[in-house]
Order: sequence, then structure tokens, then C-alpha cells
Amino acid sequence: MNDRLKNFPISFFAVVMGLTGATIAWKRTESIWNLNASTSSILLAISTLVFLTILSFYIIKIIKHPDEIRKEFKNITKLSFFPAISISLILLSIAWLDCSAFLSAILWYGGTFLQFIFTITIISIWIRHQSLEINAISPAWFIPVVGNILVPVAGVVHAPAEVSWFFFSIGLIFWIALFTILLYRLIFHNPLPERLLPTLFILIAPPAVGFISYMKLTGAIDPMARILYYFGLFSFLLMIPQLKMLSRIKYYLSWWAYTFPLAALTIATILMYHQAGLLFFKYLATILLIIVSAIIVMLAVMTLKAMKNKAICVED
Repeated sequence: MNDRLKNFPISFFAVVMGLTGATIAWKRTESIWNLNASTSSILLAISTLVFLTILSFYIIKIIKHPDEIRKEFKNITKLSFFPAISISLILLSIAWLDCSAFLSAILWYGGTFLQFIFTITIISIWIRHQSLEINAISPAWFIPVVGNILVPVAGVVHAPAEVSWFFFSIGLIFWIALFTILLYRLIFHNPLPERLLPTLFILIAPPAVGFISYMKLTGAIDPMARILYYFGLFSFLLMIPQLKMLSRIKYYLSWWAYTFPLAALTIATILMYHQAGLLFFKYLATILLIIVSAIIVMLAVMTLKAMKNKAICVED
């Protein structure tokens, strides 16, 4: 047990991101179809419990194996997954907003502060790193960026709008910069390692989350909002031809990278339906929700099976 705790990965928080994203997507879908909130309420309880469980294990790992935490932080790939903790807090803040404004505020302030610290720290490491090669970059590098873009969703309720604009600006500009570098790396250099191939779906998240936050900040559809939404939708369509390749790889914890981006696009599509009033977006959002829900059920079963077979929390 001690050896498995030693290898407990920071990427486990991606599970919380996927579950909480699906919770919010279900909550929004229930509203457009006038359904009762039983499914989203159950998912909210599960998401919160999973977060507390994973956080507890990771805190124990910090106490018992601090050297392993330092190794993870020095690994340029694993480093990008640390903001999954702050993103999980911010997502839980959004999910709890309708139920408890007080709890939502606590989660938002904690998550936002932690996100700021991670952003400054990780970008500083990128800048100071002596031997960073182009093949080191992967879509996982978007994770620190997405956290900043996500802040305004609940931030417009809990803090002055200028705070949300501050984080939104950071996330948007760095997303554009990193996207350019990543595209160059994917086209002109070695393919991504098999373990990181599922992270290609992270490409969907920044424009989808950006659209949601931008709408929260401005309150109306304009050309910028449409650019963000439709680029997110295109990124999803771009993943469809990649499914044959992705279906050949074995299960990794990184498969949870499929979930949050799809949930974000689902929520963005529901918001697009509210703003544009076109039934197409209502039905598209429902289809996306079915897809992300099916993937989460599949991944939950596969993850539990992998845990039973001790295929997770093993040395890389």
C-alpha cells in the first residue's frame, strides 16, 4: 500500500475535472429540458466525494513521500497537471453555486488563489528551464491556461468583474501562444507518446471554456464569442478522425482527458442555445451530454478495474 501511495499520480485530479464538468453539464441540460435535478445532484455529491478522497490521498503522499512530490514537480509533463487541483476547486465552486453561495465562494477564492500561484510558478519554470525541447510540449500544457479562463464563470458572482477580466486575459493570450507552439510540434516533430495521445482532446477546452467565460463577462453574443464557440466545435470535429488511432491505445489514467473538454463544449452549446434560440444547439448539447456521460461511465468502470488489478499508482 505504501508503494502505491508513493506512486499516486497528480493526474488523478483529472477525474474530478471530468466528473464535475459533467455535473455542471447535466445541471444545465436539466434546465433546458425541464427535468428534475436528481441526476446532477447525485453527480455533485459523487464529484465532491471523489475530490475529497483524491485530495486526502495526495495530502498523505505529501506528508509521507515529499521527495516524490518534488520529482513530480520537476517532471515537465507532470508539472502541467498540478493546476488540476485548483481547476477542480473552481469547477466545484461553479457546481455548488446554485446550492450554497457561501461554499461556492470559499471554493472559488481557494481555487483562484491556488491557480494564480500555479500559473506564476509553472510559467517561471518554463522560462528558466535550461534543456527544454520542443517534444516536451503536449496538450497537457493547456491545463494551467484553462484554469485562468475558467475563473470568470463563478468569479463574476464572487468578485469584481476586473478580477475575472484579469484571469481571462492571462488564459486567453497564453492559450493562443501555446496553441501555436503545440501545432508546430504536432506537425513538424515526433508524434505524441501513446500515454499522452488522449490529451489531444484538451484542445477543445480553452475555446469552449473561453466562450462560457466571455459570455459571463459580456452577457451577449458578438463576433468574438462566435469565434471562440465555433473554434471549440471545430476542435471537437477534428478529434473524430483521430478516434481510430485513439481506440488502439491501452487504458491510461490520461483517458480522463476526454471528459472535461467534452463537458465544457456541452455547456458552451447549451449557452449558445440560450443566446441564439436555435433548436440545433439544444439537440447538439443533448447528444454531447450523452457522449460524455457514456465515456465517464466507461472510464469509471475501467479505472476501478485498473485499481483492482493494481495497474494504477505504479512506477512509470
